[in-house]
Parts: sequence; structure tokens; C-alpha cells
Amino acid sequence: MARFASKADRDAIEAEMPWEARDVPVTLYERLTKTAEAFPDRPAMSFQMFSGPKDPAETLTWRQFHARVTQAANLFRSLGIGPDDTVAYLLPNCNETLFAFLGGAVAGKVNPINPLLDAEQIAGILRETGAKVLVTLRAFPKTDVPQKAAEAVAMAPNVETVLEVDLLRYLTPPKSWIVPLIRPKNPARHKARVLSFTRELARQPEKLAFEDVREDRIAALFHTGGTTGMPKVAQQKYSGLIYNGWLGQELLFTEKDTLICPLPLFHVFAAVVVVMASISSGAHVVFPTPAGYRGEGVFDNFWKLIERWKVSFVITVPTAIAALMQRPVDADVSTLQVAFSGSAPLPVELYHRFQKATGVTIVEGYGLTEATCLVSCNPPSGEKKIGSVGVPFPYTDVRILDCDEKGEVRREMGVDEVGEICVSNPGVIPGGTYTDPEKNIGLYAWGTHLRTGDLGRLDADGYLWITGRAKDLIIRGGHNIDPAEIEEALLSHEAVAFAGAIGQPDAFAGELPAVYVELVEGAQVSEAELMEHAKKHIHERAAHPKYLEILPELPKTAVGKVFKPALRKLAITRVYNEALTKAGIAAEVFEVVEDKRRGLVARLRRTGEVDEAEVEKVLGEYTRPWEWAD
Repeated sequence: MARFASKADRDAIEAEMPWEARDVPVTLYERLTKTAEAFPDRPAMSFQMFSGPKDPAETLTWRQFHARVTQAANLFRSLGIGPDDTVAYLLPNCNETLFAFLGGAVAGKVNPINPLLDAEQIAGILRETGAKVLVTLRAFPKTDVPQKAAEAVAMAPNVETVLEVDLLRYLTPPKSWIVPLIRPKNPARHKARVLSFTRELARQPEKLAFEDVREDRIAALFHTGGTTGMPKVAQQKYSGLIYNGWLGQELLFTEKDTLICPLPLFHVFAAVVVVMASISSGAHVVFPTPAGYRGEGVFDNFWKLIERWKVSFVITVPTAIAALMQRPVDADVSTLQVAFSGSAPLPVELYHRFQKATGVTIVEGYGLTEATCLVSCNPPSGEKKIGSVGVPFPYTDVRILDCDEKGEVRREMGVDEVGEICVSNPGVIPGGTYTDPEKNIGLYAWGTHLRTGDLGRLDADGYLWITGRAKDLIIRGGHNIDPAEIEEALLSHEAVAFAGAIGQPDAFAGELPAVYVELVEGAQVSEAELMEHAKKHIHERAAHPKYLEILPELPKTAVGKVFKPALRKLAITRVYNEALTKAGIAAEVFEVVEDKRRGLVARLRRTGEVDEAEVEKVLGEYTRPWEWAD
């Protein structure tokens, strides 16, 4: 880890040779094979169905793991998956999820899908990626994933084969006796053939049955977006996956490390950063429960799991850190070296509380699906600037630019000047980031640097600071307001756990700042008190929130980011309904949906006799589109 302690270290690594001259494998299978040959009997991946520190777990050595991935790749190839075809998976975390991910990328293209999405969104992704095979769960108690998968496949006729994973094999008596008796029925509503993933896997040879062509190609298709909205599909090449793995191997981990990763394997943080770093370095990864941090008892048992597995690195997100800090450190965590946090900014107070409770430093990093993930991190053995996302990794060029809509660069920003973060590295595919070509238009500065849509600055030491999302800017009468300023002011209040600021529609200014907050468990404070606190701590008067609401819990993505589209929907519904009520119109907004081209659209229904011209007059004052649902 000492190799990467500063920007000077990063520059020195780059100066050794260009990335193209590095002796790295060309394909994913080549990378996996090298590690399996180097550490055949060391642990590779462990999964435990339940969270208890003494609960059963399945650990695969690198030799065994290589064999299972090979069998999965052979199975997918036998089902007609070639380099240009897609295998999708809709699964919680388990060892089969890893086989599907890596086997799919070896045989063709793999498309991980978030099981929290609804059936229509899942079907939309399956159609967008042209998936021929879907790996999902067999019907099982306490999960609706199989039912959603069946509905989605019925709407995606391109799916020819469904492979089912039965979690029953991870159970022991008496649970293993009970589940077959209470297993829900899952009537197939589609025409795809349904096979057992485990049974079909066992029939395949443990030697690759086809040529692993040594050339770079698209290997993964990750959708972006949270639990609602219209996800975009980003493409990733072998070279990007190998680069992310190389960073882990070169700068962070060795075969003697153990990582605990309770994050979902449909997301790049777990699938690309953690799994690829493990495959490249030989490090051992532990996945506790199918639902990770959301799994029953995971937070309560977390420190004991670290003791059980002698974990050296924790993979986490701010929401999980906040939950862990509400529990005592009740186990021996002396093996723990570093906690890696990503997905959202970490409040400074939370950083200090974690460090004080564990004696372990949190390393904040930054990455995005569209760049195959990793961009920067605070050097684990160097200076950590709390609140920054650290130093860009070797071979990653970060520029802070002012671009127009077409990607034309107006100017490059100076030290500590805020602009759009633009990235070029081996994980960026200029011109081919998204499967939808229209979404790639205007996405690149100079034709080489991916425009991330994030606002940020580089300080004098080369550390990157994220200040907000370009698309999250609140534009009040042409005046740009950074939501981060509002959120930071509220997060400075001891009762506030999370804050999400957005622009709510306004007939006069276009948008006005509104903020939603989630309180620390057990805290009591009024909305009026928080509003007063915000006004005291927000220096720019235009940024003072015009509306503040305390919610029991803020909507979040699976990796802990506050999900702002859901907050915008709440605001649009409230503002439009207030306007309709004030005008005495018998109509209401009953839902806000995301349209691929128009963005968020308010849908109205009549509650009585309506003068449609009057509705058009009232809602025409706002910029956000609306439509009748009937």
C-alpha cells in the first residue's frame, strides 16, 4: 500500500511505463486462471446464508472457484451465448451469483440487474441488452424475485432460457426440511424454458470447452440508476475490468488479505471493484447473507463476523457506517486495517466516530459505472483529506472543465475552481459508454474525457473534491444553487442523519430549494427548528430552503445514496396539488413517472367536473410536464 501515498507516488507509477506496456492479462479468464494457478488452495470466495458468527458458510478455494466459473462459461456457451450475446442475472448475493457474473463475461456479455426494480423495469433492461439467458432464483420464502423474474421474462421474448438458483442448498435441518413444504408457487407466465442452474452446471466440464479469444471486447452491461426511474445501460470492456483489478492488486491487496463485502453484486462497487481486485490479487472475499447489509442480523453481528473471518478490509457505504455506529464494537477487530467507503459523501462527524470506535481509518473513494468504476481514492497509507475523494489513480486523468451541452470545452478550471469532473482512463469507452447511441452524444470532452455530470474541484495537492451533481443544480431564476451547500448545513445539526436537497417547481422562479431530512434514531427536533438552523448556516440567501420536511427514512439506492428522483416526485406531487387545490380544480396528481425523453411527468386524474383549459392555465405556469392518466 505504501506505493500509493500521494500524487507524487501516482505520477511515479505512471512514469515507469505507459499502461499499454504493462504486462496484464488481455481477458478475464486469463486473469482468473493466473490467480488460480498461483494460489490454488487459498480461499477465494465465502458466502454464508445467515449472519451469525457460527452459522455455516461455503468457502471455495481459487482452484474450486476457477472450476465453477469455467463450468458456468461452458454452460452459457452451450445455450447459444457467444461474444456478442448477453447473459443477465437477477439474483441476491450467493456463490452462484459470482459464477453467473464471471461465467457470463467469459462466454459473452453479462448483465447484472437490481432485484429491487419492478418487473417492467427489469423487462426493459432485458430487452435493451437483448439477453438470451436469465439466471434468477427458484421460488423461495420471503422473496418476490422469482415472481418478478417470471413477469419480466413474459415481457422480454428475447429471453430463451431461465436458469434457476435454489437457495435451499445453503440450508441445514430443520429449515431445509421446512422450505420445500412452504415454497411459494411460481407459475411461469412466459415461453422460455426453465432449467436448474446447479444441475446444468454440474454437467459441464471443468476445462474451458471453447477458445478464450485474446482480444479486448465488451464483457459487461451494467444499468445505472436506483430503485425507480429509467435506468441507462453502460458498457464495460475486459480492459476496464482488468484495469480495476490491477489497481487493487498493485496498490491495495495481497493474497493474504480478507475483505468483507455486504454490498450487492449487481452494482459495480461489489462486482467490479471488489471481485476484480480479489481475482487480481488472490485476496479472499466474504459475502454475508443474500441481502448483504440489508440481511437480518448483519449489523448486529458485523464486528463478530470480522473476528470470525479475520477481516483486514471492510467495504462499506455511509448509510451502513451510520448504522454500525449505533452498535457497540463487541468483538476482536484487531485484524482490521482499513474501511473503504464509496457511493456517497461521508459526513465528517461519522468519519471521526468510526475512527474513534474502531481505531481504523475510513478511506473515501470515487468511481462510476460509466468509467467501469474506479477514479480516485484517499491513499490508504498517505494523507487522507476528510471530505475529499482523494487522488486520481495511476493512468486516470481527471480534468475539471466548463463544457457546453455538446461537450465542447469552454475552458479548464484552475486550482480549487468548481466545474464538471471529466475522466479519461482505461475504463472509459469514448463514444461507446451507453448501449443507446443517443445517450453518448455530447458525453465526451475533447472526444476522450467522459463527462461525469459530477461537479468538483482539484486542490493544490491534486486531491479531488466532489461538490454535487451538475444535473442536481437547483436553478432559481437563472441563479445556480449547489444542493450540497444546503445538505451540509443540515448535516451539521446533531439530530440529522441524512439530507437531500432538490429544486421544487415554482411558477415564478422555475425552481426553489427544498430539502428532505432523515433524523438520527431516537432524535427529536421540529421542522421549524431545522429550518432556522439551515438559515443560520447557509450563507447564500437564495439557497435558503423554502420547504423542509422530515421523513421517517429518505429513499436510497441499494448502495446508500439518497435517491433524489424520488424526492423530486414528492415535491412535484405536493406543489402541483397545492396549485390545483388553490385554484378550486377537481383534479389531483396521483403519480409522477419518468419518461425516457421528457424526464419526470406528473399524471393527473379527475376527482369531479374539470375545466381542462383551467388546468392547462394553472399547471402551464410550471416547467415540468404533465398529462391526464385517463
